[in-house]
Amino acid sequence: MDTVLVLTALIVFFALAFDFINGFHDTANAIATSVSTRALSPRKAIILAASMNFIGALTFTGVAKTITKDIVDPFALENGSIVILAALIAAIVWNLITWYYGIPSSSSHALIGSVAGAAVSAAGFDVLHYKGFLKILESLIISPFLALAVGFVIMSLFRFIFKNANLTRTTKGFRMFQVVTAALQSFTHGTNDAQKTMGIITLALIAANYHTSDNVPVWVRIAAALAMGIGTSVGGWKIIKTVGGKIMKIRPVNGAAADLSSALVIFSATLLHLPVSTTHVISSAIMGVGAAQRVRGVKWGVAQRIVLTWIITLPVSALISGFVFQILKLFF
Repeated sequence: MDTVLVLTALIVFFALAFDFINGFHDTANAIATSVSTRALSPRKAIILAASMNFIGALTFTGVAKTITKDIVDPFALENGSIVILAALIAAIVWNLITWYYGIPSSSSHALIGSVAGAAVSAAGFDVLHYKGFLKILESLIISPFLALAVGFVIMSLFRFIFKNANLTRTTKGFRMFQVVTAALQSFTHGTNDAQKTMGIITLALIAANYHTSDNVPVWVRIAAALAMGIGTSVGGWKIIKTVGGKIMKIRPVNGAAADLSSALVIFSATLLHLPVSTTHVISSAIMGVGAAQRVRGVKWGVAQRIVLTWIITLPVSALISGFVFQILKLFF
């Protein structure tokens, strides 16, 4: 059987597996706050998140094109199929490790770091498109700080607007509003995260000479959206527990503010064709919301552990993928 065809088939399989794992790994981003405040039951929250993730994934392709062409040149990538397969395996391994320990790490960092690490292992540092790669890194770094600020501002506005309102009535109202913000958050998650896998599959098709442009094929869009939707339906309860309660005690007003803040940041990035970490963004939004209410109310020790994982994910996944590439080269 043709080796290129086998490698491409393996890449599509592992890419969809990554999307599936990304779905249950990042389910917490969309529904942790609504579950923790009991605005939605876990079952209803997951159904809502899976549905809106699927719709969001089918709606845009700009981020996928960025992943396809801004990290490495798919038309000049030596051993391109092996590079991409190594990157996917490494990203999956890191995602499963962090999921097992309940740490809300970044699937985006893992995937992008893995692609860069495998490419460098194959052809040296010159293979990277530094302008595009740095643009992606900037969006990954800036977005959490932006989410922190937006969360702080929106929560401050809520506190000012509703300072004289009846507590019981506002709590009930915000719990209902959280259904809307959870749906919006899930939709924006799909518009950004699922596209990364679409970009990887398209990159693989170009490297194997099965595709000639950065336009994402329709079947790739549908397959990635389905994989993420199904993965979301499985749920990542360990991470939900961390995001939904260990960062700070969340009430309906906090959850609504955090969801709205993160959805605004993620969707803005999608419109700019920039990949961001939805995990980083929602966690930072929760911290911003907590700081607006009471700085000491945020459990900064847990936040520090999350930040440390954010920092190490990209280099660790790059090292893993470089090692996996060297192993795969022995067999293909």
